[in-house]
Amino acid sequence: MPSIDLEKLKAHRLLTFHLSPGARLTNPAQALDFVNQRGFIYFWPIKGIVLPTLWAATAGDRPVPNDHDDPGQVTWGWKDDSLDKRIWYYGKILRRKATFISLEIAPYFYALSENFGSPEEDYLLAYQEGRLTQAAKQIYETLLDKGSLDTISLRKEARLLNAKESVFNRALEDLQKDFKILPVAVAEVGAWKYAFRYEITARYMPELPEKARPIGEAEARRKLVETYLASVGAAQLREIVKLFGWPNELTQRTVSWLVQNKLLKDGLSHPQAGGEWLALPELIEPA
Repeated sequence: MPSIDLEKLKAHRLLTFHLSPGARLTNPAQALDFVNQRGFIYFWPIKGIVLPTLWAATAGDRPVPNDHDDPGQVTWGWKDDSLDKRIWYYGKILRRKATFISLEIAPYFYALSENFGSPEEDYLLAYQEGRLTQAAKQIYETLLDKGSLDTISLRKEARLLNAKESVFNRALEDLQKDFKILPVAVAEVGAWKYAFRYEITARYMPELPEKARPIGEAEARRKLVETYLASVGAAQLREIVKLFGWPNELTQRTVSWLVQNKLLKDGLSHPQAGGEWLALPELIEPA
């Protein structure tokens, strides 16, 4: 069985994850370049997921500390200051975790969402089919009617003051994950003087549905998997399923197309891990 060249893989990730000391990000412009280069990244490291993160590219490959004075926490300001700039797409997307997506790649994600062209009607169909909770429906309808609102006002206007915090937060995550809403600013409200303002995605970024419309689901999956492997270099099928949340059969079909078109190699062994792996062709040990 062909094997992944571990040294090449390490060198690849050192480059794509921006982990070399001399490659650390030092300003918002570099952060934007990083997101655009990689297509999509996480804000923070997520346990069990291998993906570039803004934190590690800025602070190095180390745990996120609780110390708010840590130099790496500058990333928080970069993220907050960018929310109203429309320079990338930000929200709790992949596995419901904070994700940055480049404007080039965002339409491919949107093409896989349950948004079919009518923001005023799509959510009702999802609700009627049991794919949207009552809380999420109330939040979406409130934003649709009232416009952008901070979470404090949104909870009140959506008549969810008596709902459990977990129910409200889960509804926000559901709506973000399906590209129905996104945070667009930070408001100085509440006890912490810090709360996101949310808006309807299709209303805030009307170009996104337009760009997504001609993209088929198969094409979208291929683009996202190709972009993911371009960052991580090598992965197992289960890692792709875990990250994107797609059915195993569809994921396998996507990978098979990429292999057939020589964009990936499959059936590989890993020097330090079991199972079969996928990798970029240039990361395989010479025969």
